[in-house]
Amino acid sequence: MRRTMAVLTGLVLITVATACGGGDRERLGATPVPSPSGTVERPAAGDHRLTLPHDGVERSYLLHAPPGYDPARPTALVVALHFYPGSGAGVRETTGLDAVADRENFLVAYPDGRGAGFNALICCGTADDVGFLKALTAHLVQTWRADPDRIYLTGISNGGDMSFRAAVEVDGVFAAIGVVSGGYIGHRTTPEDYMPEHPVSVITFIGGQDRYADAFTEGVRTWQRRLGCKPASGRPPAGAAGVTRTDARCADGSDVTVYTLLDMGHSWPGAPAGQLADPDAGLVATELIWAFFAAHPRRA
Repeated sequence: MRRTMAVLTGLVLITVATACGGGDRERLGATPVPSPSGTVERPAAGDHRLTLPHDGVERSYLLHAPPGYDPARPTALVVALHFYPGSGAGVRETTGLDAVADRENFLVAYPDGRGAGFNALICCGTADDVGFLKALTAHLVQTWRADPDRIYLTGISNGGDMSFRAAVEVDGVFAAIGVVSGGYIGHRTTPEDYMPEHPVSVITFIGGQDRYADAFTEGVRTWQRRLGCKPASGRPPAGAAGVTRTDARCADGSDVTVYTLLDMGHSWPGAPAGQLADPDAGLVATELIWAFFAAHPRRA
């Protein structure tokens, strides 16, 4: 399935610092917490299918809490956005983020887009996904003690486009985004002031055989120009044959890392299974994205 589905016929971690009251194990998350939808959420390790009311509808999402999850401690959060048409379950399979979360101890949320997509930069739909991502992250901070300084967003294709939109419009929430086969493109990005007001670091992966490769590359250049980014030296090389890496430091202190994979199409590099997986791309995007996120907590 290709990005063509994402463009009309074409194919996207948080801790609250609130300490809960003293005593033995009297803490946020140790007891059931009512959710905005009226259901009771029990913050605990494991896989949870949850809903959150927003804009007059119940929005669904999967939440994975690692075995080491402790509701008494602030925990990093990654929100992962799917391609179009797709689902949270689909991007969960493709990215393999659960295994990394279990090892590194962070939460992962996989929202479902309305109509199988997100209202991103060039498609798909008319839902208030900017508002939904604000509401979802706020809820996970309050109820699941996601660390507000370690909230991250990743996505592929339509979900990657939505990650760029959220970096600009969900102001001050996401410390960094990881964009795979997606871009800072489309009419929304035309105004020169369409850029984050607070630092948001970016890691992105572009396939040289992706029909949108030129647009994605140009979008990154525009992002860097608007944010006053300059090439950064002394970073490790990409390593694999046919893979190039560039790094830049921006005027606001954010970083931009771009991997270009000459032989890859519209895919998630290193994914062993799932839609849009490319297990032979020469690197594992999921591992690189998490390492980038872990090195980029929210800047003041």
